Amino acid sequence: MALLQTVFFTLVALGVLVTFHEFGHFWVARRCGIKVLRFSVGFGTPLFRWRDRLGTEFVLAALPLGGYVRMVDEREGNVPEADLPYAFTRKPVWQRMAVVAAGPLANFILAVLLYWVVYALGVTGIAPVIGSLKPNSVAERAGLEAGQEIVAVDGEPTPTWQALNERLVRRIGESGPISFRVKLPEDSLQYEYQGELRDWLNDAEQPDPIAGLGIVLYSPQILPVAAEIVPGDPADRAGLLSGDQILSADGEPMPDWSTWVNYVRARPGQKIGLLVKRGEDRIETTVVPKASVAEDGAKIGQVGMSVRVPEWPKEMIRQSDYNLFEALGQGLSQTWNTSVLILDSVKKMLVGLISAKHLSGPITIAKVAGASAQYGLTAYLGFLAFLSVSLGVLNLLPIPVLDGGHLMYYIIEAVKGRPVSEKIQMMGFRIGMFLVIGLMLLALYNDLMRL
Repeated sequence: MALLQTVFFTLVALGVLVTFHEFGHFWVARRCGIKVLRFSVGFGTPLFRWRDRLGTEFVLAALPLGGYVRMVDEREGNVPEADLPYAFTRKPVWQRMAVVAAGPLANFILAVLLYWVVYALGVTGIAPVIGSLKPNSVAERAGLEAGQEIVAVDGEPTPTWQALNERLVRRIGESGPISFRVKLPEDSLQYEYQGELRDWLNDAEQPDPIAGLGIVLYSPQILPVAAEIVPGDPADRAGLLSGDQILSADGEPMPDWSTWVNYVRARPGQKIGLLVKRGEDRIETTVVPKASVAEDGAKIGQVGMSVRVPEWPKEMIRQSDYNLFEALGQGLSQTWNTSVLILDSVKKMLVGLISAKHLSGPITIAKVAGASAQYGLTAYLGFLAFLSVSLGVLNLLPIPVLDGGHLMYYIIEAVKGRPVSEKIQMMGFRIGMFLVIGLMLLALYNDLMRL
């Protein structure tokens, strides 16, 4: 079921992003009087197709890994005399530039709309309060202490975990000072601290910026208290009830949920003696975890109980509500900040400040799509918005084959007054194809290494 959900939400994400991107090309082409022959979402064998009154064929194809808009174009073969006035190649260079740029622009517009919805629904986050510090870490050397709330990094506010993480991501691969502004709970006074970064996390395959500083953020302890018991499963047969707390297993203390889960997972089919707290009573029982198969194929134990999640302290919850106008402003700002972050990451990768291991491909996208959908609508919409910005930014890179490469040729044509020679364009096409395929293979390799 989890795999099917991941596939479904991945296909929805790709379908929405590709459709918007190609619709941008299509809509501007129509406005410029260019005849569009086909609008396809996906490649390969058409699953559905229909035509509109202007003769454009709309196609939903079997391989949902992209799409295209095919226009009347003299570069692709002979064009009937009657269609020449509607050919892409016969249009002024500024119209061709507009058609090419419209796809990425549509992705930016989609991102703004998605972020607009996210902020209009309201944003809830958790204040980044330090729970503990790793010895000799960047944060400890800077003088930070447990119990402090990080209110700003490098002068930019960090009201939530997410804001803190986003601010730190921008410093990955860098060297130099980093400043922290902190305060203590229920205290209005703020204090400044300064740390030092040196090629920070530049070799990390999956960098965790907060952990990379040596910070463990505070979270309430999750005790091994049952929320629900699955009927007929081992926990039910052992007589466990909702609200029961596992105190020990085979005499070993179970201080938190993760300790209990790891203990059970390691003992499929083995009898475990339990000491359980039920109200004021202490009860002894035994449970035999059933054997299940994990994602990596290994056998693990499961007893069929879910955890009761503790509530966060109210003073740590940050709720931000926006009216429609304010939400739109936040959507524009978030789209801009995300674009800058992606461009900065590309630059750092090119100059070697961060490792190419950071590059992710379709497997990672699918995993994040499925995980974000499980967290709820706003998380999934936020993921779609980020992916849409990424698609827009990467497509504008001046690499032949991509929209940015075509745009580069048309800008040169506009400046010089004549098109770039076909020989140079073909050479650029081959180089661009080599780069794009190489990056795709590298991203896929990174994905497989992370599994």
